[in-house]
Amino acid sequence: MTTTGMHRGGAGSSTEGAWVAGWTAFAGVMMIFSGVMAIFQGIAAIAHDNDVFVLTNDYAYNFNLTSWGWIHLVLGVLVLLAGVAVFGGRTWARVVGIALAGLAMIANFMWLPYQPVWSIVLIALDAFVIWALCIGPRGTGRETRLD
Repeated sequence: MTTTGMHRGGAGSSTEGAWVAGWTAFAGVMMIFSGVMAIFQGIAAIAHDNDVFVLTNDYAYNFNLTSWGWIHLVLGVLVLLAGVAVFGGRTWARVVGIALAGLAMIANFMWLPYQPVWSIVLIALDAFVIWALCIGPRGTGRETRLD
C-alpha cells in the first residue's frame, strides 16, 4: 500500500498529510510573528510613543494607551509561546492557539483607532491562523509532530 501513497488506515494520501502539516507550520510561524509584533506594540504603547499611534477621542472602546500596551504585551507573549508549542504537534497547543488567535482578533479590532491598517492586517492574519489550526491533523487518535 505504500506505493500508492496511502496511510496504513487508508485515511488519505501522503500529500494531504503534508498539506495539512504545512498549514499547521504556517500557523505556528504566523503566531510567533504576530506574538513578537504584539510585544513590540505593547512596549511602544506602554512608553506612550505618540509618534507611532494615532489617538482618537470618539471611539466606543476608548481605553488608556498604557492599559492597551499591557494587554498587547501579555497577549503577545502568550501567542508567541503557543506558536512555539504548535511545532510540538500537540492538540492542546492547537486549541490554545485557536483561543488566543480569537482573543488577538478581538484586541486588534478594539485597537483599530490607534493603528487601523496594521490592526486589519493582524485580524486577517489571525483568521488564517485559526483556519490553519482547525484543519490540522486529526482522525488518527495520535498527536502529530511537525519536525
